[in-house]
Amino acid sequence: MSVAGKARKVTTNTLQEMKREGEQITMLTAYDYSLARLVDQGGVDVILVGDSASNVMAGNDTTVPITLDHMIYHAQCVCNAVNRALIVVDMPFGTYQGNSRQALDSAIRIMKESGAHSVKLEGGREVVESIQRILTAGIPVMGHLGLTPQSIYKFGTYTVRAREDAEAEKLIEDAKMLEKAGCFAIVLEKIPAKLAKQVSESISIPTIGIGAGSDVDGQVLVLHDMLGITMDFSPRFLRRYLNLENDIRNAVEQYVSDVRSHDFPSSDEQYE
Repeated sequence: MSVAGKARKVTTNTLQEMKREGEQITMLTAYDYSLARLVDQGGVDVILVGDSASNVMAGNDTTVPITLDHMIYHAQCVCNAVNRALIVVDMPFGTYQGNSRQALDSAIRIMKESGAHSVKLEGGREVVESIQRILTAGIPVMGHLGLTPQSIYKFGTYTVRAREDAEAEKLIEDAKMLEKAGCFAIVLEKIPAKLAKQVSESISIPTIGIGAGSDVDGQVLVLHDMLGITMDFSPRFLRRYLNLENDIRNAVEQYVSDVRSHDFPSSDEQYE
C-alpha cells in the first residue's frame, strides 16, 4: 500500500516519507466547512487555507488586504470539517515580514484559535528569522518561493519568476536556506519547470508546485479555479475539472423561473 493510502492522518512526516518513496503529494485550497469536508473526503493530502481567500471569497484584486482575523476565521471553518488532511494556513501580509516577534505571535494565534497544523510564509532569506522564531514554538512551517503574491506591488506583475540566472540562483539558495532553517516543505509558484526540478533535487524536503511543472514532489491549485467557480483567471498551469460557474448560474436561473411560474414548490414539496 502507498504511503498516502496508509495514512489515516497526514502529518509533516507523511509528506517527507512520500517524497522519499517518490509518491506525489496532492494539495488544494479550502476556506469553508462545506467544501473543505468534500476536499478531505476526496483524498487530498494537504489543505491550504490560502490568503487567496482575499480574491475568491472577498473579491479583492490582491491577497494583501486579508487580515489575520480573517485567516483565523477561515481556518476554523476548515478545521471543523477535516479528518485526514494536513491543514496549512497562510500567514497574511503584514503579520511576519521584518518582525520575528510579531511572526511568532501571529503563528501562535493561528494555531491556538483555529486548530490548524502548520503555517506558510512567503519569501526566502528575508523571512528566515521569522521562520526560525516560529519554529521555536514547535509550529511547523511551509515555505513559498518563486511568484509570491503578497509582493505583487514590488514585482508589479504576476509573470513567471526566476527566468534570469541571478534570480534562479537566488531561488535555489533560498530553498536550501529554508530547508536548513527547518521548513518541512516549500511551495514553488510559477517558475520554469527545469528550475523547479533542480530545486526539488537539491533539497530533501518536499516541493509542491503551482505552475512549476511536473518534476516536483506535489501539486497545488486554488479550489475555486479548478472547479470552474472562478472563470476570469486562466493561467497556463490551471486545469479546470468542472465548469461550476455555468452550472450554478443555470441552477439559479431555473430556480427563479420555477418560483415565478408557481412550479416550485409542487404539491409533493409541501406539507398537509
